[in-house]
Amino acid sequence: MRRINPEYVEAIRSATNDCPYFRLQSMTLLEFDVGTSLLEIQLGEKHLQPFGVVHGGVFSTIIDAAVFWAVFSEVDENAGMTSVELKLNYLAPAVTGKLVARGRRIKLGKTLGLGEAEVTDQEGKLLAHGTSTLIVMPAFEFSKSGLLPPKFL
Repeated sequence: MRRINPEYVEAIRSATNDCPYFRLQSMTLLEFDVGTSLLEIQLGEKHLQPFGVVHGGVFSTIIDAAVFWAVFSEVDENAGMTSVELKLNYLAPAVTGKLVARGRRIKLGKTLGLGEAEVTDQEGKLLAHGTSTLIVMPAFEFSKSGLLPPKFL
């Protein structure tokens, strides 16, 4: 099995955490490795819908991202991915604190990947679960790919 270069992981984390959408959501990619990822969103008033709980789209966002990074860890160096299906179950509401998402790759083929993510609060209470199917795109490189160290050791 291939190992991910820690310098690559750090470069990806830095670039991803600084992207406009992650900043907008107060979302942080904390770690990713072969087949796994860990992300969190620090909740604020901007995440609440009119009934005072976190909007379902926020859960969708973190599940989509957690699955992406868990599966992306294994795709070839010059390939990218994008989601083609996202399915989730909302299990409990959140209002404040953090959303923590743990992503896991279920299967990666030549053209499709499948993964899942669980979202908990900071105490570990399960709030949502989701799966995502992603398509591998051979020439769809990370926007800063020219500045990255090699992906695999």
